[in-house]
Amino acid sequence: MNAIALLGRRVIERVQGIGVATQMLLQILFSMPTALGFRLFLYQMYRVGVMSLLIIAVSGLFIGLVIGLQGYSILVNVGSESMLGTMVSLTLLRELAPVVAALLFAGRAGSALTAEIGLMKATEQLSSMEMIGVDPLKRIVSPRLWAGIVSLPMLSVIFAAIGIMGGKLVGVDFLGVDEGSFWSGMQGTVQFSKDVLNGTIIKSIVFALICTWIAVYQGYACEPTSEGIATSTTRTVVYSSLCVLGFDFVLTAVMFGGV
Repeated sequence: MNAIALLGRRVIERVQGIGVATQMLLQILFSMPTALGFRLFLYQMYRVGVMSLLIIAVSGLFIGLVIGLQGYSILVNVGSESMLGTMVSLTLLRELAPVVAALLFAGRAGSALTAEIGLMKATEQLSSMEMIGVDPLKRIVSPRLWAGIVSLPMLSVIFAAIGIMGGKLVGVDFLGVDEGSFWSGMQGTVQFSKDVLNGTIIKSIVFALICTWIAVYQGYACEPTSEGIATSTTRTVVYSSLCVLGFDFVLTAVMFGGV
């Protein structure tokens, strides 16, 4: 009986946490913007987006190089190495760019957001703001949430562009694939509305909302101790990664699977 009661308590706590997180998200999304909030948003864009640019660019380059090598080794066996540009571009735009960028974003920026907000709660900065009449959701959480939603689609596009250049580098310059067929095949098959808009941008916006929402909520609702902050940071990375992979399947099925 104690085990059943414990299970029920855990389920109720999880459902309650989802409700509190949803309420917090709606308060942020429907709050009126201010001049101070815009300045804080620009600062968080630098902290969240620009500071993540290096790992995104380097990862995109190496993934493009790997896709170029693997794609050439597969396509050359069937005499279709001229389709290497199509394979590299569609693989990156539809799948790898938004997913890998979101996973890197969750590991680099999401964990930092959780630790930063959790440390503010542990040092009672959030409580002090409430005592002097400042809403911590608008001052602390909202700029970070909007910065994550805006920055991740940009990072995903940069990831895809650098990855395509990496595929061109190894395919055309190193393995000797014809450069004209590489770019013409890509130009003839890649569609902006289907591949770039649906595959990269819309997916990235959804992943950005999920990752940043989980990060700021875990920091805002963590236990104000060092162990609580560490646990919430771990939860941010794990929950974000699982949600990104799960929603990636749903979005791919809706956009490209004919569901």
